[in-house]
Amino acid sequence: MACNKSFSSSYMLLSPEKVGVIDLFRILMYGDVHKTECVDSSKEGEESFERRWIMFVSILVQKLLLLVAKPMAWSGLAIEFWLNLVSSNQGLRRLLVNCFRGKVVMPDRESGRFLSCPGNWDKRVELDKSIRPGDSEYYAALCIMASKASYENEAYLQTTVTRHWQMKFLGFYNFWNDYQGKATTQAFMLRDRDTIIVAFRGTEPFDADAWSSDFDLSWYEFPGVGKIHGGFMKALGLQKTLGWPKELDPRLKTPAPLAYYAIREKLRALLGENDKAKYILTGHSLGGALAILFTAILAMHGEAWLLKKLEAVYTYGQPRVGDEKFGEFMERALNEHKIEYFRFVYGNDIVPRLPYDDSAFMFKHFGRCCYFNSKYKGKIVREEPNKNYFSLRQTIPMMLNAWHELMRSFTISREMGPDYKEGSFLRIFRVIGLLIPGIPAHTPYDYVNAMRLGASQLFRHQQ
Repeated sequence: MACNKSFSSSYMLLSPEKVGVIDLFRILMYGDVHKTECVDSSKEGEESFERRWIMFVSILVQKLLLLVAKPMAWSGLAIEFWLNLVSSNQGLRRLLVNCFRGKVVMPDRESGRFLSCPGNWDKRVELDKSIRPGDSEYYAALCIMASKASYENEAYLQTTVTRHWQMKFLGFYNFWNDYQGKATTQAFMLRDRDTIIVAFRGTEPFDADAWSSDFDLSWYEFPGVGKIHGGFMKALGLQKTLGWPKELDPRLKTPAPLAYYAIREKLRALLGENDKAKYILTGHSLGGALAILFTAILAMHGEAWLLKKLEAVYTYGQPRVGDEKFGEFMERALNEHKIEYFRFVYGNDIVPRLPYDDSAFMFKHFGRCCYFNSKYKGKIVREEPNKNYFSLRQTIPMMLNAWHELMRSFTISREMGPDYKEGSFLRIFRVIGLLIPGIPAHTPYDYVNAMRLGASQLFRHQQ
């Protein structure tokens, strides 16, 4: 179905499925890219080379992701199966013994014990018992654990929430992406006393669809709101022909629910049952972008009652979502409805520093940044250090920091206790970080540590 853009005041859409080799390189060679089939824009005339380079990279990466989607998925399945096979048999040595005995325990992907790649980086399930309800860092610590858990299957989530956290599990959901034509967005909900937590899943390492959402640098501009990242809006439930109608046409049928509308209706029902109830939105990586974008769409629609019930938004390793005008719109909305927004960034995490904050990209963060260094010392700043990541001046400091994080992985459990022990899978990832600093820093592991070891001082400093 063709995309009707009349719901936005201006737009720039990239279509990797329509691009050929000639069109792809024509973007780099010629200024008038709007004549190609793969670029659909409300703007006419020539684009600068910097903007054409962004279009080229975005389309190329999405095109490659389309080509390798199945091999990526198969690789992910194989790696996860192997990691869970070793874990199910209590280690590699026991697995070899069980092979000889013919008693190998095979992992079940649908069981509550099966872990994703993010789950294998950090296998912690229990909440930090030293952080109690009422502590200033309680919800920050709970939300990162919920964001980490969101990468897992429904059985794992239900077991974790009900048995380990002693809270109420409200459901796990797959949501429809109208542009990708499949259910590619996930979230789950839980209740902690009178507080409902909505946790959006981030980008899984071998999920080409989620990576495509991240690299889709298409944008739409809305009057009075600004320009917003197209890939994130599509993941949250933007419709090709309708955009963001305030209410869905009851005759509209999709194979799976649309994230924004389904979660909004669920919240209306749950919050309407309890006058004292409130809710919090959270997510790691792409999940963080969806959490703050959900808030933005509520504000666009004038959902005053739901915004009043929204106590806070906690995001971890969140990428940039919109332009400067969008940031101004969001700050007004957050201030008007007294909504707390905590954007946590750890160390050299590359994702919060993307897309670039410059004249060509136009994406910007807004609000405060709760930044933690590699010693988990936190401070509140306007923008994380080295905001665009790629800097020759920062190359050596980032590599030295990556070495520090690798060495720390062998000592932190002796200093802080067994809950902080790092496994071999995460250490392998930290070795990769010696070549590409900032990649391992994006895992939920360091964000969990930061909330447990440094958040209390940060919140006290804020007060």
